[in-house]
Amino acid sequence: MDAFFASVELLRFPQLKGLPVVIGGGRRQVDEALLSQPERLPRFIPVAEFPLLKDYVGRGVITTATYAARQFGVGSAMGMMKAAKLCPQAIVLPVDFAEIRKYSQLFKTTIMDIAPVMQDRGVDEVYIDFTDVPGGQREGGRVLARLIQKAIFEITGLTCSVGVAPNKLLAKMASEFNKPNGISIIYESDLQEKIWPLHVRKINGIGPKSGDKLARLHVHTIGELAAQDPGWLVDNFGKATGAWMHEAAWGRDDRPVVTESEPVSMSRETTFDRDLHAVRDKAALGAIFTDLCERLGEDLQRKGYVAKTIGIKLRYDDFKIATRDQTSDTYTADGKTIRQLAGLCLKRVPLDKKLRLLGVRASTLAKLGEDGIYEQKVPAAQAGRAQAAIESIAIDQLF
Repeated sequence: MDAFFASVELLRFPQLKGLPVVIGGGRRQVDEALLSQPERLPRFIPVAEFPLLKDYVGRGVITTATYAARQFGVGSAMGMMKAAKLCPQAIVLPVDFAEIRKYSQLFKTTIMDIAPVMQDRGVDEVYIDFTDVPGGQREGGRVLARLIQKAIFEITGLTCSVGVAPNKLLAKMASEFNKPNGISIIYESDLQEKIWPLHVRKINGIGPKSGDKLARLHVHTIGELAAQDPGWLVDNFGKATGAWMHEAAWGRDDRPVVTESEPVSMSRETTFDRDLHAVRDKAALGAIFTDLCERLGEDLQRKGYVAKTIGIKLRYDDFKIATRDQTSDTYTADGKTIRQLAGLCLKRVPLDKKLRLLGVRASTLAKLGEDGIYEQKVPAAQAGRAQAAIESIAIDQLF
């Protein structure tokens, strides 16, 4: 979907079309004041009344931005304070998760009516198998892609971009070629001309660290990656990653479109408005920690899962991250039990520095079967992962 979070908001506020708009963070007082006037319709709110990014204060990150905002270098996952320096005149709106979920389900249902073999890839992205869909091979898939675009727009008023290719790896890259509202077709014979000139980071799975390491090794494009000896890649990146990089650079990917999958984990986390200290801000941290655990328990219960391993994630004021896990003998989806297990994890991390972020994660998930027995759905996580017991200050009963 094209700039999905922003596009959903533009349905409600059409007067903002063509303007730089960023979506991020939760609702603030200024948002409540803007939207809590039932006597006037959202589309009639004057543009001058919307809050601007230059006035934003906090640590929120951008979920997405309109294409008008992206021209200023603003993009997803960028800190909103940083984005304010690049595009201070941008309008900023909070994420409306209820609307996002509604339109996400709507566009996916629309696709399923046309091409039922679909893999959910999150709130705004899917993989679709055209193989056995009538007309799916016409013009290399372009006819079906146009049909899907047209149906989604008629039902939701939103646009999407489609990449059609022999496999998921190339289709993912192709979907970015012609945004917004574009269709890109990649054939096997297009590899050298259309794929190899791209930067290695365009391969889904090569992140910043691997990209930086490849750059230090003088490998910048996918073509340069394809030219490397597989053994050299294995030596530098390990057996599995090195072999995968070689296959990816040559456009090879045999992963099927998976119509059903089970989550590996569920998590809740929050970034604080200001850095918090484990001792001086004990009460505030304790309340946040308990709330995260309870909300994680509610997530598990709502989706019908229980967990055996509970973990925590801390990001310090120097941006370093610490994680710890605690595996129980029994499964749980109870917020209080999650809180107790997560508390044990806290006893194994240093808490002498201020914290920017706190998170709680549930893994080793299982579902409750009809006979009341927990059915294991994902491989059990290795118990005791990251067991380093570093305690620089006394933290018993800290939270």
